Amino acid sequence: MKTLGNILWLILVGWLLALGWFLVGVLFCITIIGIPYGMQFFKIAGFALWPFEKEVVYGGGGVSFLLNLTWILLFGWELTIAAAVAGLALCITIIGIPFGLQAFKLAKLGLMPFGSQIRK
Repeated sequence: MKTLGNILWLILVGWLLALGWFLVGVLFCITIIGIPYGMQFFKIAGFALWPFEKEVVYGGGGVSFLLNLTWILLFGWELTIAAAVAGLALCITIIGIPFGLQAFKLAKLGLMPFGSQIRK
């Protein structure tokens, strides 16, 4: 059932969200200073393609907190809002609720990517 959910997710909204996260990651990897942030964008893009069967475990320490703070203030919020809006749109119908929950999981990861791990 989760494989079917992943396929439907990919067709409906996953490819668009993943493309946005991926393109921004490429832009950030142009500079040396932006590479750590770009890698987080790539991590989120991979999660956006196939979110069912995966869970996000949050952790980290002081450095992760500071990096997440700069992430939220500077550039993480735009694509997070896109994921949250997609989640709201998907939750309009009963059939779309599981997909909306995955979009909200993506939005939460989009707010705090540093120190988080994606597990199956």
